[in-house]
Amino acid sequence: MSEVRCVVESADKLGEGPCWSPRDGRLYWFDIKGFRLSWHEPDGGRTGHYELPMRASAAAPVRGGGLLLATERGLAVFDPRSGEVELRQPIDLGAGFRSNDGVMLGDGCFWWSSMDDDGGKRPGAVFRSCPDGSTAPVIEGIHIANSLAMSPDGRRLYLADSAKQTIWAHDTADLARREVFATVAKGGPDGSCIDAEGCLWNAEWGAWRVVRYTPDGQVDRVVETPVSQPSACMFGGPELATLYITSAWEDLSDAARAKQPLAGGLFAIEPGVTGLALPLFELEPR
Repeated sequence: MSEVRCVVESADKLGEGPCWSPRDGRLYWFDIKGFRLSWHEPDGGRTGHYELPMRASAAAPVRGGGLLLATERGLAVFDPRSGEVELRQPIDLGAGFRSNDGVMLGDGCFWWSSMDDDGGKRPGAVFRSCPDGSTAPVIEGIHIANSLAMSPDGRRLYLADSAKQTIWAHDTADLARREVFATVAKGGPDGSCIDAEGCLWNAEWGAWRVVRYTPDGQVDRVVETPVSQPSACMFGGPELATLYITSAWEDLSDAARAKQPLAGGLFAIEPGVTGLALPLFELEPR
């Protein structure tokens, strides 16, 4: 396993939503509070960003090109060639709510969450958006929904409520059935991804680390980060051999930021395992 390195000093206030696009050869990620979508090309090291007209937090690559975005106004389509954002499916998340976590999962649908922007004081929901154009809330009552990921066999949906420091494993045949997968003693479980061996990698906000859990919920490996608030992780690169980690400086004091000058950057490590390839979203033409 290699060492964690900063690949982009992006200084994101709230970096989130890393998403690998095999078509573009890019790792995309968001600064939710900065209204920004950034990108990094590992082949050549090119980096750039787009300014967004709305807060967005998660994305899924579309088969025909572009990205499907979870935003504070609903689902949007982003064209990286023009930088244009088209609101495709307006959704009223409620006053003071925004989108949060989100990922394309093995069932071919885009799963994403909403949360109260005031620290998750009011509960949000998890939504499931499918290629037929349907979007529906499938899990409710979660204050800070994170860690959306699915087991390779499609039988388990992982979901955390960061406010409760708990990751659950839901039965995908009946989402109301769940069991505690893991609990976090310090900080909170944030964004996750699955590797090819079926293990869950989770960024622990406030704990300076990313943790790999075996399918039975045991801690298998701990990757320490040079920042206290790693926020999400996703495998990328041509062979899905690199684990990318977003981070944030939101809520850090000036003194704390001085001790971690790379807070808000994009980090990477080669952990010795590869990621689980995710399907592309089949967007219906207009």
